Amino acid sequence: MTVSGNITLKKGKEISMERRHPWVFSGAIHHMDPGISDGSWVRVLDAKGNVLAMGHYQHGSIAVRILSFGKSPLEESFWEQRLFEALAVRSAVNVRRPDTNCFRLIHGEGDGLPGLIIDYYDGVAVVQAHSVGMHLDRERIAAALDKVFDDSLRAIYYKSHSTLPGRIDNASATGYLKGMGGVPHIVVENGCKFYVDWEEGQKTGFFLDQRDNRSLLMNYVNGKRVLNTFCYTGGFSIYAINGGASLVHSVDVSERAIGTARNNIALNHFDVHHHACFASDTFEFMKNRKDEYDVIVLDPPAFAKHRDARHQAVKGYQRLNADAMRVIRPGGILFTFSCSQVVDKKLFYDTVVSAGITAGRQIKVLHHLTQGADHPVSLFHPEGEYLKGLVLYVE
Repeated sequence: MTVSGNITLKKGKEISMERRHPWVFSGAIHHMDPGISDGSWVRVLDAKGNVLAMGHYQHGSIAVRILSFGKSPLEESFWEQRLFEALAVRSAVNVRRPDTNCFRLIHGEGDGLPGLIIDYYDGVAVVQAHSVGMHLDRERIAAALDKVFDDSLRAIYYKSHSTLPGRIDNASATGYLKGMGGVPHIVVENGCKFYVDWEEGQKTGFFLDQRDNRSLLMNYVNGKRVLNTFCYTGGFSIYAINGGASLVHSVDVSERAIGTARNNIALNHFDVHHHACFASDTFEFMKNRKDEYDVIVLDPPAFAKHRDARHQAVKGYQRLNADAMRVIRPGGILFTFSCSQVVDKKLFYDTVVSAGITAGRQIKVLHHLTQGADHPVSLFHPEGEYLKGLVLYVE
């Protein structure tokens, strides 16, 4: 990688770097060499000229995403080393095993690679860039993936059209870097089978971050009636049926997602009499359904992607949880989540408290939940813990 120039920080702004936080904000910059453009590799210097780190530059609030701390030059094997390190973490947390062949390989800042997501689906790597620098380095990343997996990857799909700035053309932001097609693709997670479509599906095709939480759900559903809202392709539903639920209703506003959920039910050879799918708005569906369900799962998409939308998001979470608390049977179990990064853990908790007061139910907290271990959070970047969840007992 060729370094395009230096970025010098204002005096005192090196403190966050010394704490190994991986972002340099634009307001911390004193001087930037000419010739530096979006996606360039740059050195970050303190006010005295000492090299602190190297990373990708991008015009915006987060001006530099740090990929290497210290002043040592980058090795040619940089990408391979980082991918090997990430794979070692996945082996250590045991997400690569006979009953599970899909996992997140790279989780941005959590793996020291801000702006990069890579999900692995049984021989296929889906790469998503969230920064221009990662976009420009995509071929190097693909080559490193091939080496790390010893040429066993059948395909590498690049899917960044929705995560990159609009100035990047869609033609270069989407497509195969290796291999072709093969969707929908069957993967196995904790022995449950799922179709994954990384070309047309949301995000990279499947929500791997809920693996452990889906597994936990099985402890609470035997003989119970379960409602899975915002079900997407039926992840929680499959686990609920596998856990012995007497009835599961899956609800999602997307007809396409509901179709895949039905296909996943058939793929796992479940009795269709134990399951029904509804293409419906969740708020509308829950009206007038009091005491119908023993277990309810609330796993909505992010209600807010930016801070200016946070207030409305909180109102949405409050209404959603209050509605579910009114509907659920006495002694019911509520799994509730937020994946909105701008709604932190405390704010989400307080919002659920407000919902409980509105619903007028006595409620106990059984579990605090987060994303799976293959979505690690850097100790120096707490912002990486985006998924918040609670398991509640509603009296």
